[in-house]
Amino acid sequence: MNLRLRYLFAIILLGLLITGPFLLTLALLMAEMPGSERQILADLLLPRLPIGLMMTALGFVIGMAIFHGLFRQYVQGLLKLAELMRLMLGANRNFRVTPEGPPEVQQLGRTINELAQQRDGLLADVATQIRQANASVAEERNRLAALMSELNQSVVVCNLDGRILLYNNRARAQFRSFVRDGGGSGEAGALLGLGRSIFGVFDRNLIAHALDRLQYRLTTGDSQPSTHFVTATRTGQLIRVQMAPVFSATPSNGEVEEGSGHVIGGYVLMLDNITRTVEIETKRDEILQNLTEGSRASLANIRAAVETLLEYPDVEAEQRKRFLRIIGDEVLNMGQRLDRTLDSHADSLRARWPLEEMLGADLIAAAQRRIESKYGLSVKIDELDPDLWVKVDSFSLIQAMSYLVGRLLETFAIRLLRFRLTQAGRLAHLDMVWTGAAISTETLHAWELEPMNLSGENSPLTLRDIMDRHGGELWFKRESATQQAYFRLLIPAAAHQETVASPAQLRGESRPEYYDFDLFKRSNQDHALDDRLLTDLTYTVFDTETTGLDPSAGDEIIQFGAVRIVNRRLLRHESFEQLIDPRRRMNPESIAIHGITQEMVNGQPAIEKVLPEFYRFSEDTVLVAHNAAFDMRFLQLKEESTNIRFTQPVLDTLLLSAVIHPNQESHQLELIAERLGIPLIGRHTALGDAIVTGEVFLHMIQPLNDMGIYTLGEALTAAKNTYYARIQY
Repeated sequence: MNLRLRYLFAIILLGLLITGPFLLTLALLMAEMPGSERQILADLLLPRLPIGLMMTALGFVIGMAIFHGLFRQYVQGLLKLAELMRLMLGANRNFRVTPEGPPEVQQLGRTINELAQQRDGLLADVATQIRQANASVAEERNRLAALMSELNQSVVVCNLDGRILLYNNRARAQFRSFVRDGGGSGEAGALLGLGRSIFGVFDRNLIAHALDRLQYRLTTGDSQPSTHFVTATRTGQLIRVQMAPVFSATPSNGEVEEGSGHVIGGYVLMLDNITRTVEIETKRDEILQNLTEGSRASLANIRAAVETLLEYPDVEAEQRKRFLRIIGDEVLNMGQRLDRTLDSHADSLRARWPLEEMLGADLIAAAQRRIESKYGLSVKIDELDPDLWVKVDSFSLIQAMSYLVGRLLETFAIRLLRFRLTQAGRLAHLDMVWTGAAISTETLHAWELEPMNLSGENSPLTLRDIMDRHGGELWFKRESATQQAYFRLLIPAAAHQETVASPAQLRGESRPEYYDFDLFKRSNQDHALDDRLLTDLTYTVFDTETTGLDPSAGDEIIQFGAVRIVNRRLLRHESFEQLIDPRRRMNPESIAIHGITQEMVNGQPAIEKVLPEFYRFSEDTVLVAHNAAFDMRFLQLKEESTNIRFTQPVLDTLLLSAVIHPNQESHQLELIAERLGIPLIGRHTALGDAIVTGEVFLHMIQPLNDMGIYTLGEALTAAKNTYYARIQY
């Protein structure tokens, strides 16, 4: 029975208990008395009836006061205690009841705390055993996640529905380049994210065709099939994709096709941007074609001139001289053409060189081994920074060092070479030191510009080419005091590992949550969202900071913050945060709350630019906010100017708190978080509040399930029936 009806029923019962016995006794007496006596009794009682009614009313009021106190302390107090017990059972295991009310209720509260303490001890023991049992599995999972996150190649893993299950840091950076004009965090985030569709990047038919090819290779007996395809992004970049299958134990329908030992449950995509490579290859083909066509014409002219001279040996001297001039000119043209081709070919080689980070000591050791084995020259190491990393193409750089040693042996017959490697700012100094004669500037200049052809090794590249590719230089110096001379190669020192730029965010863990293996179990859902379980939906939790509290009076949004929830996990690194220029003066009162000043918003994008990006970020998800009516009112007022309308369902944690804890006095976000044991970080920033709201919502799902609220439709209906749902802005 509803609490209000129970209270009303109790008041009626109290009134009956106070007046019932007197009225019943009077009725029995009147029934047994003869008429004359009833008249006498009536004459006696009626004049005194007001006093009786007044005393009855006074007794009723006193009884009501006593009853109300008892009802509040025992009935409402026990209901409140029950809500807090459910809180300890589910959302916040560490919560403890504060004993209050009459002694019996306080004793009950203390007993509940003792039971909770015992329960926590048992759960801690069980959790320890579970952690020990799952330690090896978790270790393997974390190793895989770390490996995928740190790979230099872009990797994306999808299920058969095209939903993204895993991606690494490299893929996140590459997908940003797929957005025209750089895009915003929302537009880039709309392409890549856990639970998002890969078909937002690649054509569905292309993926389906590649899957068919994988399936065909499986049927032909290939146990490790893979396939490749090349596609263009909307920004015109060419992407080469290698697809490999992820096998599942059984298909979703539980049936295994006859003759098939493996069932594809998803696929891995490895992406390479080949735009630059294709441009280089096209240029190289053009160079070779021009060389072929030009050489064919020159050879035809030379052949015609030679045949004429052989056929007519007595040709006139002037005519013979003209034919010889033709041969000479064509030979000269061919030589020039070959030189131009060689230069262009060297440029294309330089463009293909990768510069990789390596330990400087490893580079010196490799050069030492090559020089000693090739020339039999003794090589020593004078000075070496053991912690110095360099960014080089080790093959070409060692080839250049070997070429210089060969030149020194050929010219000066040196007998000992020493290496030094030290850091100087952003560059590293690699010194090749010998004792003896010095070389002239002209000689070094000639060595720099000649192709490195020595000791049977031929290369179209020069020392200058290699140093230019490394962004460095080659110096020669001589130390008069020690009679030592040395080459100094200036090469780039390795900088700190670059990380992908991302919006400022509140980090709770050291590694981004880029993986969610449980999503393999999901498949496309074609039924209405209202019938979907709360645990199966994808959410965008958002918050806004504004110039004031009255959207209808002209207050504007000045900051958006949002995070996504996928598979009941808050993905802090898939976030959206953007300041907005409100194009109006800020209120000092609001600045004191959120700390966003006029200078911070000046020059920021307008709402017409930011709202479409947030729409793309939150598309196909359920919106979640605290006191959502306030934020949604701002969005509704911008529908006409931005042509953006948010039609997806909206869940409000304020209303859900009123559903779960109707007897609590306050449903402010801070107090809800405190009840649920959630730490407050970044309060009164849009992203900070969105993260706290997301954590609160995740903690609310189990209490809602305990109340029989499992689906989105049931949660929306329950929230709609609360008192706070009537608040409007």
